[in-house]
Amino acid sequence: MRDQESNPPPPSSSTTGGTATSTAAAETEQRKQSTLPPNTQHSVKLKYLKLGYHYFVTHILTLCLTPLIVIAFMHASQMNYEDVQNLDVQLQYNLVSIIVFSTILVFGATIYIMTRPRPVYLVDYSCYLPPNELKVPYSKFMGHSKLTGDFDESSLEFQRKILERSGLGEETYLPEALHTIPAMPTMEKAREEAEKVMFGALDNLFKNTKVKPKDIGVLVVNCSLFNPTPSLSAMIVNKYKLRGNIKSFNLGGMGCSAGIISIDLARDMLQIHRKTYAIVVSMENITQNWYFGNKKSMLIPNCLFRVGGAAILLSNKRSDKNRAKYKLVHVIRTHKGAEDTAFKCVYQEQDKNGKTGVSLSKDLMAIAGNALKTNITTLGPLVLPISEQLLFFATLMARRFFNAKMKAYIPDFKLAFDHFCIHAGGRAVIDELEKNLQLSPLHVEASRMTLHRFGNTSSSSIWYELAYTEAKTRVRKGNRIWQIAFGSGFKCNSAVWEALRNVKPPMDSPWADCIDKYPMELVH
Repeated sequence: MRDQESNPPPPSSSTTGGTATSTAAAETEQRKQSTLPPNTQHSVKLKYLKLGYHYFVTHILTLCLTPLIVIAFMHASQMNYEDVQNLDVQLQYNLVSIIVFSTILVFGATIYIMTRPRPVYLVDYSCYLPPNELKVPYSKFMGHSKLTGDFDESSLEFQRKILERSGLGEETYLPEALHTIPAMPTMEKAREEAEKVMFGALDNLFKNTKVKPKDIGVLVVNCSLFNPTPSLSAMIVNKYKLRGNIKSFNLGGMGCSAGIISIDLARDMLQIHRKTYAIVVSMENITQNWYFGNKKSMLIPNCLFRVGGAAILLSNKRSDKNRAKYKLVHVIRTHKGAEDTAFKCVYQEQDKNGKTGVSLSKDLMAIAGNALKTNITTLGPLVLPISEQLLFFATLMARRFFNAKMKAYIPDFKLAFDHFCIHAGGRAVIDELEKNLQLSPLHVEASRMTLHRFGNTSSSSIWYELAYTEAKTRVRKGNRIWQIAFGSGFKCNSAVWEALRNVKPPMDSPWADCIDKYPMELVH
């Protein structure tokens, strides 16, 4: 739905009937506008003016070349046999030049084909769906928090308010270790949580794709807070008996945006190793990272983070293009770690009583906004139509040379993307991006519903969001999807995918049993 809501297509005028219909439609629109308030009339006129501008700039090359092609065709059609013979004689006299030109052309084409990046295809992915007994409604969450005896009344009230305003629903999941009284945040239980999430997602992925574990050449696993020895990637190698020369990587401490970093790393590996598969596993582990203290900034993650994980199968085999869902178009990474405030805005530490947790800074949203601005400044020229880039450049020049107080022009990313998967880090994150990118409620629906149904599942949340969009059968061939994720450090990363076919939701989609209930009205 690339700007379908705000920019309807221009009326057709190719036939008399079409002209009459267009005229009638125009008269109807004019009557409607005459009944609108002045400000709304101005908005409607501006909308159609901008639509005409985008249409003209987008097709300017066609509009310029068409007359030239017509003239060339007319001249060619007037050539007689004698003209053709004269042309043949001239070519014979310039045979050396033609051979040199052809050789350079063939050589250049060969170099281009050999050095261009290999396409990377997303064959399929799978999101882990925890069992129903791990659901944690508000009442159970607050009841357990009280029974642990670790939280004072002020902290309990703080958690209750955060939970009610968080955007999470009553059916999110917590690991088994946190359902007991007292909780059991042991290494053994943390391993169990990791195994259930990783193996659950991978089992479905292998079953759906029919790919054998021995065919996997690259494995990338990311989990920010749980990094045991042997590593999580070694656990997967051992479980599925992956081959001995597999290129395996384990990324830790990189926050909620590590999923896109893992995709970027897998893509780079697929550029080197020919005709192979790469698997990316994105997850977080909660068992040993629950905070049992009373520092307010460290209690927020308890209210937001929930169990979840995703496994993604990538391929550089051209034979997989026909069955793949998506093609990877761009990955843009932004790191603000050089700035002290950004580096410490999401920080794992101990409180004054020695209890470990993750502290969230009050400046988090401002830092995230700054990181997003840097990220989309790099991404924009790669994805936005030339019409938007011209408007942005013109505004930039006007601010620099004429009026520095002029409002900055925000590019319309709805012209570049059909679907948005914004990391479900919290309601405030989604609200901020909806406002700053001028998105409609439909564009952020997948993010809001994912936050409501599954909570913040860290680096895997963007895959639950894509699964939601698929479950609603909205992904059509040629659609572009923008995945945006934020993470500690501080990082903002983007991945752009193009749908290679109309995507149907799998039977084991994490939304299969509840998609009819969504979207639902959320209380703010």
